[in-house]
Formats: sequence, structure tokens, C-alpha cells
Amino acid sequence: METDKGVVLATERYGSAESWKYVSKDGVMERRRDGSEGHSGGNSVFGVFKSVFLPQGYPESVSDDYLQYQFWDTMQAFSSSLSGTLATQASLRGVGVGNQEATVAAATVTWLLKDGTGMLGRILFAWRKGSKLDSEAKKWRLFADVLNDIAMFMEILAPYFPACFTFIVCTAGIFKSIVGVAGGATRAALTVHQARRDNMADISAKDGSQETLVNLAGLLVSLILIPLVTDNPVLTLCLFFLLFLLLPQFVYSRCEPLVCYMLKLKTLRKHVIQLKGISLSFCSFCSPEDLELALKENSMPYLLGVRNGCVCVCLGPEASVSDEIRAMCQAVVLSNMLSSSNSREATGAAPKQQKGHWEMVHKSHKLMDAIFNPLLKGAEAAGWDMKRTLIDWDEWRVEWKTKSS
Repeated sequence: METDKGVVLATERYGSAESWKYVSKDGVMERRRDGSEGHSGGNSVFGVFKSVFLPQGYPESVSDDYLQYQFWDTMQAFSSSLSGTLATQASLRGVGVGNQEATVAAATVTWLLKDGTGMLGRILFAWRKGSKLDSEAKKWRLFADVLNDIAMFMEILAPYFPACFTFIVCTAGIFKSIVGVAGGATRAALTVHQARRDNMADISAKDGSQETLVNLAGLLVSLILIPLVTDNPVLTLCLFFLLFLLLPQFVYSRCEPLVCYMLKLKTLRKHVIQLKGISLSFCSFCSPEDLELALKENSMPYLLGVRNGCVCVCLGPEASVSDEIRAMCQAVVLSNMLSSSNSREATGAAPKQQKGHWEMVHKSHKLMDAIFNPLLKGAEAAGWDMKRTLIDWDEWRVEWKTKSS
């Protein structure tokens, strides 16, 4: 392309931020910034900030919801930093800082007990709930935020109950250790979602830089707050509740109300589904006839059964991710069938000859044959990653023999 300023030989760009062109004029090739006439120094400052605190290649290298999530996460972290300052001051006062009658040994023992119980709590929580943190990342992320605020509130109140001080701070230490496990593990799951170029390490590192910047800002504000709240418990509690109630409530009301989310989980669990790849003995396969009924009209590498109103899924060893998703969808369909059948029976509108559970299972197979492939294609077209699943499957796998084999 030829212009009055020369012939453009090539162009290049750095992500979506800046672009250059190579221009040949009078036998000399020059490199010029594209649109440099309107380029201001403010943009270069923003570029440095972006390079320091945002992943390389932003915004193309991260998910579309990255900036929104990081903004609200930063607001929450700032609020938590200030609340943590109030809690730390109360804990120090509780162990005897400023009290001439307090001994160093007693304060050290209290602090060691607090740290020790926290370590035990971390181990126990990871043992009991570690496998849930991937499949229920949002739930445990919210849980960690709320539990962290409860722990800090307990630490603020602890000095006013000297007889129970050690017990209260140890309990708060357990809660904070759970927050550390749940928050860190779910953040890793969210990082996997946000990484669009397998750049999880870069996103995690920049998230650490953002958190450090927020903590520095919180530190500066805390230097102003500490003289105000010292020996002023009313102001301390007022500031804590302001940070605990107003800001988090605003965040959750804008993004996803916590109460509504918990109610939604309760509603989803009304129809119990065992989506864990459970043992064959747990399902209703009590005889060879039951197993034969489970295999009837079923060409999938999983079995469905019903036991005490609970839908059970038994996975075969060759079940793929697509098969797992189909099994989950079919279990939900079967659960709804059972719920509808129970409702008709309760209202007296059920037919005299109630359909058996196995007939519903067979009907669900036919329904999934008709709707699952379009459902899968629609989900992929909408941007869902259908090549992996975070369903909380257990390790049971079942192999069965058919008449033909």
C-alpha cells in the first residue's frame, strides 16, 4: 500500500494493545507506531500497569468474565484485609499485649494452640471435602468468604470473654485454616476456567500480584484506622459490620445472591441422585432379573437404577466424558419422572396400575436417544467445554455380562 509518507511493507501488532507498520521511503525502511499521532503518555502508564498486574496477552488470553471476577474479588479482598486488621488487633490485645500482668509464655502457648488446631483443621477438611472442591467450586468459594468473616468476628469478640479466649481463638483458627484450603483450591479451579492459553501459572502469579497490591492498600488504610479503633470496641464492631455486611452484600447482590444460591442448591437436592459411579450393591440390582432389566434397551456403558426413591448411576470402565454427561442428564430426567409420579400418587391422580421404576428407566433411555445429541451440540455451540467434566464421580466401575457375550 502506497501513501504520501511511503510504501507500507508490513504491519505487526503486540496482542490487541499496540501495532506498528514498516514503511519504505526513499530506499529506507522505517518502523512507525500505527496511530501514533494520538498516542499519549497516559496509555504507556496503563501499559506498564497492565503488564505488571494482568496476564500476558490480556484480554485474549483469559476468559470473558476475568475482569469482572477480578474486580469483585479485589473489592472483597480489600474488605477482608481491613477486617483482618481489626481481628489481629483484638487477638493481640487478648493474648496480653499492653497488659503488664500477662506473661510471654502464656501468650506463646495460646498462639501455638491456635496454630496447631488450625493445622489439624486444614488436614481434616482436605480429607473430608477435598474431592468436592472441583465440582462445587462456586459453593465452597462463597463458603470460604463467609466463614472467614465469621472467624474474624470471633477474634474481635474473644478479648471480651477472657475465660473462653483460648477456645474461641482456636475455633477461629480452625475456621481460617478451612478458609485457606477451600479458598486456595477453588481459586485453582477458577484459574483453569480463566486460562485460555494454558497460562494458568501466569494467571495465578498475576492474581498474587493483584492481591499483594490490595493488601498494601489495605495496610495504608489500616495505619489510619488503628489509632481510631484502639480502646474503642464500639467503633471496631461498627467498622467490622460495615465491611462484613454492606460490601459483600453489594457484591453478592450484583453477581449472585448467596441466599438464593443456597436455596437453589436445596431445591436441586430435593430429588436425590447418586452421581458417583457407585457400587452395584447400592442400587436396586438384587437379582439377575434386575440386572437384565437394567440392560434392557440400554447400549450405554452405564447402568441406572432406583433405590428408595434415589436414582443411582453405575459407570462402566469404558465410559467417556460424553457418556458421563449423558448419564448425569438421564439421571436428572429419571428423577423428575419419579417426582412427577410421586406427586400424582399423592394427589390421587395416579393411575391404578402405577408404572414400575424399570419402565421409567427404559423410557428415559429412549428419551435421551432422541434429545442428547442435539443437547450436546447446542451446549458446545454456546461455548461450553464438553471435553471434560467436574462431576463428583467416585472410583467404582462395574463390568457386566450380557446374553450375547
